[in-house]
Amino acid sequence: MPFQRFVETGRIAYACDGPHQGKLVAIVDIIDQNRVLVDGPASNVSRCAMRLNDLHLTKFRIRFPFTGSTRVVRKAWEAAKINDLWKETIWAKKVEAKKKRLQLSDFDRFKLRRAKRIRNKLRTDVFYRLKKKAKKTKAAGANKKVEKK
Repeated sequence: MPFQRFVETGRIAYACDGPHQGKLVAIVDIIDQNRVLVDGPASNVSRCAMRLNDLHLTKFRIRFPFTGSTRVVRKAWEAAKINDLWKETIWAKKVEAKKKRLQLSDFDRFKLRRAKRIRNKLRTDVFYRLKKKAKKTKAAGANKKVEKK
């Protein structure tokens, strides 16, 4: 099947827009084709309706009875350890990195630019040294073949 993430009860979603931007919520019920009822007990999002355009579905899903209360959702959330699983994902790490970049001052950006320049110079030097060494060994190998004939 080409799709793995479906809009379904218990699906964990990342709110990408609106007042709850950047928080994880669980889909509790499907209202219609464009809206769902969500609840975020761990991220302090009270039960409300959200547009599907404002959500990004994650790979996580929790199991609870149809239209379970906030207490039931919280228990399922904690049992599945969603917060720990989310922190380990590459997606969450990218979000954190983006937040850190936005909080950099001018001087921090300057220091970062200098550090990247130094790192790139070291990387380039090592690359050319290895390239030169490989070229020498290749030339030496070709000379041995010529001498054997």
